[in-house]
Amino acid sequence: MVIKTELCAFSQYRIYPGNGMTLIKRDGREVILGSAKAKSMLVQRKKPAKLVWTQAWRRANKKGLSETLVKKRTRKVNKIQRAVVGASVEDIKKKAAQNTAFRSAQRDAAMKEVKEKKKAAAAERKKAGKGASQQKAIKQHNGGKRGKTQR
Repeated sequence: MVIKTELCAFSQYRIYPGNGMTLIKRDGREVILGSAKAKSMLVQRKKPAKLVWTQAWRRANKKGLSETLVKKRTRKVNKIQRAVVGASVEDIKKKAAQNTAFRSAQRDAAMKEVKEKKKAAAAERKKAGKGASQQKAIKQHNGGKRGKTQR
């Protein structure tokens, strides 16, 4: 058994027999509406696409299409290795092929070297600092007498 249904001119919902209303416009066109709410909005000249509860809004905002349409397949991006400034592609591949133990040993050796340089620089600063502090003390001692006058 097939039930004849109409579509609401405003909300685009189905109107089953015994429901809805017909509005005749001034130009003589017949408009079938599903509810008083739809009639009210039509009379107020509201746009169906701006009202969240209408089918027009749902179509405009792509709601409820996931059941009917299958999502488009996205192409998988192929990764290409490129040279970086200061390192060619071959160098990068060699580093990637090295095992982690070798790389960590290299890193430790580099860290030791940096620490030794820092220690040496600190020792030199300390050595140079002693002489500078003595010279500063001498200057302060002599400078104190210069500013005063004797009476």
